[in-house]
Amino acid sequence: MRRTDSVTPLGIFLLGLIIGTMGWVYWRSTQSFAGGDTLLRLQSSGVVRIGYANEAPFGYLDSATGRITGEAPEVARVVLRRMGVRTIEPVVTEFGSLIPGLKANRFDVIAAGMYITPARAREIDFSDPSYVVGEAFLVPRANPLDLHSFEDVARHESASLGVMGGSVEHGYAKRLNVPEQRIVVFPDYPSAIAGLRTGRVAAVAATILTANDLLDKLGSDEIELAQPFHDPVIGGRPVRGYGAFGFRADDDAFREAFNEHLADFVGTHEHLALVRPFGFSAATLPGGVTAAELVGPRRGPGN
Repeated sequence: MRRTDSVTPLGIFLLGLIIGTMGWVYWRSTQSFAGGDTLLRLQSSGVVRIGYANEAPFGYLDSATGRITGEAPEVARVVLRRMGVRTIEPVVTEFGSLIPGLKANRFDVIAAGMYITPARAREIDFSDPSYVVGEAFLVPRANPLDLHSFEDVARHESASLGVMGGSVEHGYAKRLNVPEQRIVVFPDYPSAIAGLRTGRVAAVAATILTANDLLDKLGSDEIELAQPFHDPVIGGRPVRGYGAFGFRADDDAFREAFNEHLADFVGTHEHLALVRPFGFSAATLPGGVTAAELVGPRRGPGN
């Protein structure tokens, strides 16, 4: 018996339909991973990846419990839960690698208390801020070089300043004329404190909340806050830091939904009770300031 194989028009149609459907599903999955439908993906899976830099009190690993905590992760948990996303997968990286990591899809949102600046806003988008704080210097006991501001460091020819890589403090130092050769960049604050103890730097710049947290953990009187301290003045105005959450530039739907729930939460009794253990209070509320106000014209000059 001779067998005759033939392909019918219906078979061709069905094969094309299957191939087309598989291609569409693949395209949609790659688009979702790239960020175009991040909100839909997160709500569908219930899982979000957050990037943090292990910097207390903003976002860090509590070694006693193994829990990712701090102002930003805890606020993010509440906001994301209200959006239908309940599981957080933390991704730790150095602070200076947070923006590159977000853009490379290593995580979906930066939850590290990152300050909003025009320079950063040229690379990513920000939620509206969840807090505002000032700056501080950590110095050896009795502050031997009498450093109370970035300007003091610039004027003192033998003073070196420690900053964390990728931080706004590095930018403040440069804009206030601290020579680059006297700015020492560390990957994290424990390294900066080690540099302060060994005399590699005369002061370490950080937010006042970070500085207070570091002092609490040191449990030693060999390092102290520079008192008084004068916040940097740039463009004729004292500069304060507004912290927020970072999003990829094509994640508008995700950011807008996050912002909507964030606005309903920040400033409530529940919010203040949640962030109080990390040193935040009604005094650190952003007061209705928006990301758009802090960034200025889109793609404008940065800090």
